[in-house]
Amino acid sequence: MSLLKKQYNVHWLTGQFCEDSSESMYRRSIKTRVRFESSLSLIVAAVIFGMFAITDYSLLGLTREYYLLITMRIVVVSLCLLLAYIIARRGSYSHKIWLHGMPLWILATGIILIVPLRPESLSTQVTAVVVATMAFYLLIPNLLTVVTFASLYLSTGFLVSAVLFAEIAPVETLRIALLLVMTNVVGFCALLRLESLQRKQFSLLHEARDQNRQLLKEIAHRKSLEEQLRMVAERDALTGLNSRSHFMKRAKALLQSSRLEKVPFSLFMIDVDHFKSINDTWGHSQGDWVLTKISEICAHSLRPTDVIGRFGGEEFVVALPDTGPDDALIVAERLKTKVAELPLKEEMSELCLSVTIGIAIAHSEEVDLQALISRADQSLYVGKRDGRNRVVMYRKRTEEE
Repeated sequence: MSLLKKQYNVHWLTGQFCEDSSESMYRRSIKTRVRFESSLSLIVAAVIFGMFAITDYSLLGLTREYYLLITMRIVVVSLCLLLAYIIARRGSYSHKIWLHGMPLWILATGIILIVPLRPESLSTQVTAVVVATMAFYLLIPNLLTVVTFASLYLSTGFLVSAVLFAEIAPVETLRIALLLVMTNVVGFCALLRLESLQRKQFSLLHEARDQNRQLLKEIAHRKSLEEQLRMVAERDALTGLNSRSHFMKRAKALLQSSRLEKVPFSLFMIDVDHFKSINDTWGHSQGDWVLTKISEICAHSLRPTDVIGRFGGEEFVVALPDTGPDDALIVAERLKTKVAELPLKEEMSELCLSVTIGIAIAHSEEVDLQALISRADQSLYVGKRDGRNRVVMYRKRTEEE
């Protein structure tokens, strides 16, 4: 909001931003447009100024005054065309203001010089000065301050030339002076309003862009927060594995897909043996370290299509799609062996780390995920009852026991 206030701070007399940085930014933004419009308007002005040579000939004929006028017009037109070319190639509204202002002074000088060479046509020249003044303000792009000084130079120079060379009466002088003053006032007010409106429009545009950038940042920030919340909801904080709820969601989808494809589906329940003793002997921090290492071993030993999650406490659960009993036993035994081979910290060298794994297989029968977990849990209970550190496959007799 403070930036917007700065950009709206337009000087009441010049129509420019009071802050140099805002004004420079604005001028740079319109540099290309000003180059084109300035060059085009200068070419048009030069052509019109040169075409009045026809009128000069009809009034003066092949006289000394005519040759002087035609020479002056050729010089003015040539300089204007040259400046139009230079502005089109190298013009800079922010650093080369003098380059954009020079054509106005050249045109004004040319118009003033017509008076001593054609004093009898003063009435038509007054109209030309009024039109030229309005063109300075409204047709040839330039800063208000530059245009004002060039227009005042044109009006003052024309009025002085008219008094000196056309020998007009004081009343006529006053009438022309009032007309030129009114022309300058109207032109000044029109350009001041235009300059102010253009800069306010520029400010509004930048405000909208700033708001869009802030909105994009806010959207990105919210997406980041949503991603973090999703990670918190989907991942176990200690091990980084799937949380229980997220595992259930993914495992249900895998089980449903296995049914449709008519392929076996295996599920492991993994329990760390004597985990309470680990916490009691070495502390909860060491117990957390053990859980982290076991989760890493399990995650690295499974396929990308398998899903593992922390079921709670020291229990882990694994879903293995397209895995039959034989393959499930092989994977489970591999996991059990890798856990037993896990390098422990020096202070835990006396610990014999092991896990017990219960396996349940879903074939073609209609069994939901909760029932499958219950079967795997029953197998796990049998393994722990029989001495731990073993892999147990679910059998019907397990239920009977």
